[in-house]
Amino acid sequence: PRPRGPAAPPPATSNAGRRFRRRPTPEDRPPRTADAHDLTVRRAQVTALHRVSLTVTPGETIALMGRNGAGKSTLLNSFVGLLEPTTGTVTVGGRAPHRTPPRDLIRHVGLVPQEPRDLLYADTVAAECAAADQDTAAALGTCRALLDRLLPGIADDTHPRDLSEGQCLALALAVVLTARPPLLLLDEPTRGLDYAAKARLVTALRELAAEGHAIVLATHDVELAAEIAHRVVLLAEGEVIADGPTAEIVVSSPSFAPQVTKILAPQQWLTVSQVREALG
Repeated sequence: PRPRGPAAPPPATSNAGRRFRRRPTPEDRPPRTADAHDLTVRRAQVTALHRVSLTVTPGETIALMGRNGAGKSTLLNSFVGLLEPTTGTVTVGGRAPHRTPPRDLIRHVGLVPQEPRDLLYADTVAAECAAADQDTAAALGTCRALLDRLLPGIADDTHPRDLSEGQCLALALAVVLTARPPLLLLDEPTRGLDYAAKARLVTALRELAAEGHAIVLATHDVELAAEIAHRVVLLAEGEVIADGPTAEIVVSSPSFAPQVTKILAPQQWLTVSQVREALG
């Protein structure tokens, strides 16, 4: 039963707490390197991406996985401005990539395509490195120093066409990194690499992530994803069907689980190094 008399006033702190509650500010939000929001991309009559949303934060490594034609390369090309959104938005460093001049965009995002040789046009490794320094206004020798860090021993006078797959990838990666972009995109980076070259790539990508670079890679290589990815995003027919921590996503999907996981199920180990640590 209601008490007789006038209604009691609300507690003194109720309105005050609501009145003086601090509104969230941009500083309260986690930093973002890139964003796609409700992104749809149509090419001719084909919808390559349909309402895809993805946030990339500094130091994060994301593996885009899915069958051929799932939309992985389209998403990377949207982040680097090669494709314009049909609907939705894409921002990198607060800018719309397709509206940003290339000379400015390379300071925010860099793409190493499926065929790294597409980035190389000079007659020698030295000329490629010098061109990268000039294009980004970097100090002379910056690109060469990055190449030596990724894969030492490549001679200056070597023609890029004479490089192995691993050497070519290292040179293309050094060229892209000369601008120090916060966001690094790689499309099938282990295609054609031998085990040693792949191991060097894993080490290099881990170091870049530790320095704060955000990395998004499209790959079919489940072992690579297990080794370096913090998150896995599964795409199918242009839509995101799963997005979460690597262990959670790949363990729940037999098609994308690495061999270690398949052999040692139901244990949720992804890599040989994890097993070694557990046994040690």
